[in-house]
Amino acid sequence: MIVTRFAPSPTGYLHIGGLRTALFSWLWARRNGGKFLLRIEDTDRSRNNEEALAAILEAFDWVGLDYDGEVVYQSQRFDLYKEYIDRLLAEDKAYYCYMSKEELDALREAQMARGERPRYDGRYRDFTGTPPEGVEPVVRIKAPRSGTIVFEDGVKGRIEIAAEEVDDFIIARSDGTPTYNFVVAIDDALMGLTDVIRGDDHLYNTPKQLVVYEALGFKPPRFYHVPMIHNEQGRKLSKRDGALDVMEYKRQGFLPEALLNFLVRLGWSRGDQEIFTIEEMLEYFDPHAINKSASSYNLDKLLWLNGHYINNTSNERLAKLLEEFGVHIADHDRLEFLLDATKVRSKTLVELAENIRMILEPPAEYDPKAVKKAFKGDAGEILEAFAGKLGAAEGLHLPSDYHRVMEEFVAEQEIGFGKLGMPLRVALLGKMSGPGMDEVMAILGVEETIGRIQKAIAQIGGQEA
Repeated sequence: MIVTRFAPSPTGYLHIGGLRTALFSWLWARRNGGKFLLRIEDTDRSRNNEEALAAILEAFDWVGLDYDGEVVYQSQRFDLYKEYIDRLLAEDKAYYCYMSKEELDALREAQMARGERPRYDGRYRDFTGTPPEGVEPVVRIKAPRSGTIVFEDGVKGRIEIAAEEVDDFIIARSDGTPTYNFVVAIDDALMGLTDVIRGDDHLYNTPKQLVVYEALGFKPPRFYHVPMIHNEQGRKLSKRDGALDVMEYKRQGFLPEALLNFLVRLGWSRGDQEIFTIEEMLEYFDPHAINKSASSYNLDKLLWLNGHYINNTSNERLAKLLEEFGVHIADHDRLEFLLDATKVRSKTLVELAENIRMILEPPAEYDPKAVKKAFKGDAGEILEAFAGKLGAAEGLHLPSDYHRVMEEFVAEQEIGFGKLGMPLRVALLGKMSGPGMDEVMAILGVEETIGRIQKAIAQIGGQEA
């Protein structure tokens, strides 16, 4: 059985890089009928943030990434970690190191002066003397001093590192708290992880974790180290570029399925296909096909995807989602017309909400440039006559009904469509952009349409602006 995990630290909000890692891990487990586990790496109590932890769980719920079993909190497993530290000490696979910070700093300075890579020199590895007074020791693991540490990475291929590159690293601090690489290896082993998919910033943690696996007799999982997400200039993604809290994407009006579709394509592909349903991701995703090079964040593509998903989302669901953006239209008698006219022109729910308000709320003012362009000569008289024709018409409901009236009117008046359409658009919306006038009138109804026309005529006038 494939068992994967996502293991964030609750020191900050969940960003999209972390969500992509979680998505890849979730897809691989679910595709194979396996388990996807969630572990919170909160051993550093001084940096933990309860709000950040809540936000991580909230983000998982929003995008629909379910996990198996209970959330595992490392902070609740300290006794377990101590058992393994004591075991390694008893088996002479780890030892107490009494080196002071001052000694360690002096060693590093001397090594750097000689052009060497700073590293612990193992001076307490086989120490049998009397421990110095006043020093609370750390615990270091005995790393191999010769040979090669080798593992097969599912993305990057075979990785070989000379054992001497890994020094006797600390597995427990002087206050007894265990360190990251130690607890990660233990938890991954005890939780039954078969596959670990994570960012390649963890690539050089892997040899240390393999040392722990070897010392404790655990079988290591398969590793897949995913290249980072860069901005369009090829640099590390920053908040300015899109490295935002995942829930900020929700606040900006993105749909979760659009964000997941966007993220799955950052580093993985299947031919030229751009749009993937969750079902298709589950059918096709394979971490062995993850690109070896960094992927590039492209906001325009995310907006395009989001627009696609908005346009293909049911109006009933959109009405519900829009309530979070201050638009309450679930009971609107022309809901279908309203959303069909606006969602095709909207790339986010924020934009959709604005487009809806643009129609439903009478113009508070009229765009001067639009007025100057549309209200010329007899524009007021044309609108007045058109309002009269609308008032006399019967059975107006569909956009096509209103379009027929417009066609009849311009034919009767022997004018071009623009002579009616441009001033009518300004009268109804206050500007030149927006949906078709037949759609807008079908949403507003005859009475509201005539009312806006009369208001525009009164405020703007029929004279040349």
